[in-house]
Amino acid sequence: MYENDNFSGYGTGNENTTGTFSGADLNETRTENSYGYENHSTTQSAAGSTNGYTTYQMGGTTGSNNTEPKKTQKHGGYFRKAMVSVSLGLFFGLFAGIGFYAVQQGTGMFTTSTDIAVVDEIASEATTESTQSAQLATNVTYVESDVSNVVEKVMPAMVSIVNNFTETANVFGQQYTQEEAASGSGIIVGKTDDELLIVSNNHVVESADTLTVTFIDGSEAQAQVKGLDSDMDLAVIAVSLNDLSDDTKNAITVATLGSSDDLKLGEPVIAIGNALGYGQSVTNGIVSALNREITLENGSTGLENGSTGTFIQTNAAINPGNSGGALLNMNGEVIGINSNKIGGTAVEGMGYAIPITSASPIIADLMERQTRTKVAEDEVGYIGISLREVTSQISQMYNMPEGIYVVSVEEGSAAANAGIMKGDIITKFDGSSISSYSDLQKTLQYYAVGDSVTVTVQRPQNGEYVSIELNLTLGSRPASQK
Repeated sequence: MYENDNFSGYGTGNENTTGTFSGADLNETRTENSYGYENHSTTQSAAGSTNGYTTYQMGGTTGSNNTEPKKTQKHGGYFRKAMVSVSLGLFFGLFAGIGFYAVQQGTGMFTTSTDIAVVDEIASEATTESTQSAQLATNVTYVESDVSNVVEKVMPAMVSIVNNFTETANVFGQQYTQEEAASGSGIIVGKTDDELLIVSNNHVVESADTLTVTFIDGSEAQAQVKGLDSDMDLAVIAVSLNDLSDDTKNAITVATLGSSDDLKLGEPVIAIGNALGYGQSVTNGIVSALNREITLENGSTGLENGSTGTFIQTNAAINPGNSGGALLNMNGEVIGINSNKIGGTAVEGMGYAIPITSASPIIADLMERQTRTKVAEDEVGYIGISLREVTSQISQMYNMPEGIYVVSVEEGSAAANAGIMKGDIITKFDGSSISSYSDLQKTLQYYAVGDSVTVTVQRPQNGEYVSIELNLTLGSRPASQK
């Protein structure tokens, strides 16, 4: 318990002829160094009659016949001196050992008020440090590096999507077509009595001849477009429950949508998607930035209807095929829809996702749309207008809404019957955003002659554009244009 205990003792003896002994003081010094004590020493002095060294000198007996000590007595004197010295040494060692043992056992024989004060101070400091450590521990956020539990929970809600489409090219006046396929990702966000609803990016499913969805158990099913929003690059597709086996129905789940409003820089996130078309893969990272305004490839910034048009930036890898997949928080909630199209592929460590708080109202609207399939080319509905695109550049130059500018309206056409006028700018077709002729053409592929839709136009009135909704029933293409 104590280290560096030092003891020293000394004594002197005064020789006399009568054998009487006198002892000087025995001084004892003790230094204690133990755990929790610094430079604390206690000094003890004790008087004693035992001498460490004793000298005997025998005087002779007065007489005429004996003038010198006898040799036998001298021999006996030496023996006695030796025995006494040994005995005294033994006694000294015994008492020193007892004293040392008492100190080692901490009997408290030498405890002083100073000792008690030091102990109390150390105990107080230890209690304070313990309290501070406990308070610090409550303020520490533990980041779990193993995300397997989160992934296991949400993976049944993830799907892979293959878009089979026809690529058309014009070479030296000759038109060529070729079958192509592109891969993407999707998230199961709803289930009705008849359909399984999946959200993805618009660019993943647009212009598809067929859409093939692969579920967690490896089974496949065909999907149909339910609704598209090109401005926010969102789409909802549907799979008929009749096309799914009971095993697949039991294997899949519906994802939980969280909130992106409470995200913080540095917060850990997980990205899941069909990267490069190889199947579902997992990457993780942090929230690198919030409210990043990025211009999409079609020139849109997603500012229509007052939406923020901003995105979540993360260093979690988002590669081709990840588009339409989920960006998750550590609770397994969807906080963003990944899009490889945002920001392009020219940089590393900068992926983007559509914030789920901005996407949720659009997703809810798309989920309510009527599920549509592509119609035969000769059955596609006809509007009856000539048009011109209002690009973002023209919009800025002339302060006009982006969309399709109506140059003229054919007499007796579906457009004329609906009340569409020259100078109107079509911005929505059955709820889907229209910003180019390509958008309108792709949307019309799902609408046949006789289908009724709501068309939103921006009409100039008193120097400003006013939004008007018109009911349009599609007609047949004139024979001269077939």
